Amino acid sequence: MLGGIAKSLFGSSNDRYVKSLGTIVDKVGAFEPTMQAMSDAELAAQTVKFRARLAEDETLDALLPEAFATVREAAKRVLGQRHYDVQMVGGIVLHRGEIAEMRTGEGKTLVATLAVYLNALPGKGVHVITVNDYLAARDAGWMGQVYTFLGMTVGVIVPNLSDQQRRDAYAADITYGTNNEFGFDYLRDNMKYDRESMVQRPFAMAIVDEVDSVLIDEARTPLIISGPTDDKSDLYRSVDLVVKELAPEDYEKDEKQKSIILTEDGTEKVERMLETAGLLEGANLYDFENTQVVHHLNQALRANMMFRADTDYIVKDDKVIIIDEFTGRMMDGRRWSDGLHQAIEAKEGVEIEPENQTMASITFQNYFRMYPKLSGMTGTAATEAAEFYDIYKMNVVTIPTNVGVKRVDEEDEFYKDTADKFAAIAKKIKHHADLGQPVLVGTVSIEKSELLSEFLVKEGVKHEVLNARQHEREAHIVAQAGRKSVVTIATNMAGRGTDIQLGGNLEFMVEDELSEMPEGPARDAEVARIKAQIAVEKAEVLAAGGLFVLGTERHESRRIDNQLRGRSGRQGDPGLSRFYLSLDDDLLRIFGPDTLFAKMMRSNIGDGEAIGSKWLSKAIETAQKKVEARNYDIRKQVVEYDDVMNDQRKVIYEQRADIMDADTVGDVVEDMRAETVNTIVGGACPPGTYPEQWDIAGMKAGLAETLNIEPQIEAWLQEEAIDPEIIEDRVQKMADAMVGEKAASLDPETWIRVEKSILLQNLDHHWKEHLATLDALRQVVHLRAYAQKTPINEYKQEAFSLFERMLTNIREDVTRTIAFAQFQIEEAPALPSLPDFITSHFDPFSGDDDTNDRDAGSGFITTRLPPLSIPQPDGSAIGQDPAAWEGTVSRNSPCPCGSGRKYKHCHGAV
Repeated sequence: MLGGIAKSLFGSSNDRYVKSLGTIVDKVGAFEPTMQAMSDAELAAQTVKFRARLAEDETLDALLPEAFATVREAAKRVLGQRHYDVQMVGGIVLHRGEIAEMRTGEGKTLVATLAVYLNALPGKGVHVITVNDYLAARDAGWMGQVYTFLGMTVGVIVPNLSDQQRRDAYAADITYGTNNEFGFDYLRDNMKYDRESMVQRPFAMAIVDEVDSVLIDEARTPLIISGPTDDKSDLYRSVDLVVKELAPEDYEKDEKQKSIILTEDGTEKVERMLETAGLLEGANLYDFENTQVVHHLNQALRANMMFRADTDYIVKDDKVIIIDEFTGRMMDGRRWSDGLHQAIEAKEGVEIEPENQTMASITFQNYFRMYPKLSGMTGTAATEAAEFYDIYKMNVVTIPTNVGVKRVDEEDEFYKDTADKFAAIAKKIKHHADLGQPVLVGTVSIEKSELLSEFLVKEGVKHEVLNARQHEREAHIVAQAGRKSVVTIATNMAGRGTDIQLGGNLEFMVEDELSEMPEGPARDAEVARIKAQIAVEKAEVLAAGGLFVLGTERHESRRIDNQLRGRSGRQGDPGLSRFYLSLDDDLLRIFGPDTLFAKMMRSNIGDGEAIGSKWLSKAIETAQKKVEARNYDIRKQVVEYDDVMNDQRKVIYEQRADIMDADTVGDVVEDMRAETVNTIVGGACPPGTYPEQWDIAGMKAGLAETLNIEPQIEAWLQEEAIDPEIIEDRVQKMADAMVGEKAASLDPETWIRVEKSILLQNLDHHWKEHLATLDALRQVVHLRAYAQKTPINEYKQEAFSLFERMLTNIREDVTRTIAFAQFQIEEAPALPSLPDFITSHFDPFSGDDDTNDRDAGSGFITTRLPPLSIPQPDGSAIGQDPAAWEGTVSRNSPCPCGSGRKYKHCHGAV
């Protein structure tokens, strides 16, 4: 109570912080008359002056007011847009490495130009991260006009660029791209075999657009680069048949934790069936020999009992395609890991594609924490403020709106079941549509979208359904969701990044209606007609109350609900929002109040009857907080485990970089050889033992197998009394002499390349195997909790031991390879090139994956790219005959015909 009184008197800490930035905004404003008086050339020359002042040790903070005033004037001249004072506050927050929470329609894209320009002045590069390729290309082309005017270079990272094009983009002052593209480029760079082929520069600053999506929603899944392994299709099908024979009493499932386990009777039943199918070794399912079968069994259980068609995935063209839980979009090319996708393919009876083995991976948390300065912007971040600070050390600052919000957020309505709720929703939508009010309906799955559509058809309401099945038309549908009486059903936050303008979106309407009309007076007249139509329609929509946002159920995160609400009431427009709930909703069913409460509600609410209560809304919010806390724990656990691997990853990647940068690696190879000799001799001659106790035969076998030498140790012992150190020294000299002869047979430059190649290939091979081992360890380490041990501590200890063992194996394999290698080289060997990898990490807002299937991804990305020069593949070097391209063009490369599609989906289709 006292806190509330203090807050009303003095304002919140956020309010006080924002108010304190007013002094800097005033300084920016003081420079405005000076900037207005400058010519275009003088304004553009400001960049050179700023860089000269930085070279004289002036700080960016000192430059901020004048630099921001320069960008404001440049934006006014180039884009016709002047930054508001609240946008200046947002720019300061971004520059300070914090998160600017700004409502939808407040111009976050323009705000970014302030901090981007200022931090690009040192010339180290600023990365602007967007949630999909469309927004990256759009913003680079749109805001790039301001940077180019001020003499800065702009690059954009989109799919299907060559390494040289990527290098050029990263070398620019400002680089736009998606989180996936940046992350995968980092991983690929650390799999290259020479420094010149790497594309990224050292990191300086990143500004993340829709920061909650990138650093929260996507942070539960790491970026993974993988390659195919052996085919196990028959095993998946056999185990799937066994699981389908199980009854509900044979297993226990926990929907809260998304886990499922067999009961004791269920285990016995499965053992009998697996034994009959010839899949069980011995009588016990949990014997060591049956580890693989248990893994497949667990995934088949999850696939059959926990994952539902048309909610978690759809089957299209005989393929299982994942549906993103945040947006309801299809994610072509994205596959669940660890055999789960194969288990679902077996369940649905479609072709089972082989599993993949991880070759490199990183979480977004550890990727973005490598940037010395990281900031972000979004419309919804306050509910996750604790996580942003804990993981990224970023404060969330809520920026006030330029114009007051007029949207009315009504209390939730509760119904007994889904049928009652949807019937009421359909009537409500019809009522508002008849008034001329546009309605945007948010659903959580395809299934719910199509069910609601059936109710609206019965009510005779014309509507558009936007879900994973309709994503090609997404941008066009969302852009017109603000037109008079238009009803749009959208899965969650589909179309994020596209403004819903009341009365209609001029650009999209012109494109839809006049795409085939040539330029000229007739087209200009039609554009004028459309403008007038939009103006009339906007006035009618405003009079009807603006956009009505209707949620069909609460999402498990309050942030997603706030995003949906935020689509209404932008820039002072009127609006309305309300959520409709029932006891059948997943959130209430799994995380809601206890069963007694649910029974009381069912017995006291009549058919079609609704109740509304602040207490019930509070109960829902409490349930959402529980889920948010659980999801945070999941993401935190991902980080804790990846932090262990991250320390090792840094060591390996730094070692690779040192090898690539070194003029010669002879001393490294020699040290490895010495360590190997020491290990072999030391193992055969333990300290404090006599020569007759030494394992001479084992030592000789080890030296022959690893170093390709056969020292006469028995003869040495007969000639004189020698100790292990003398043996080690003689063996070392023999090994060095043998390798020296090989080196002398090649010219020095070639020998250096040979050593580097052997080092890097062995390092990569063992790192890949180590990642697979750590993946397996992580799957089972939680069982140590039964022995009263902390799983994460056990994982750290095991991972450290495995890492030390890996380093030993690398030393021995490098030594063995060089010792046994035979060289017949006429010219210097080329370092191996990277194969085509499978990259996986979904993008909730584009549905795209780094497999770069432009034709298989969201139409939202390809519909309206701004005028930006994006390099296209050149087919001239391989001829124009498609028949000659087979075997010449990579399956995953852009088709040389210029269609923009992958070769395998165009002329290379089988």
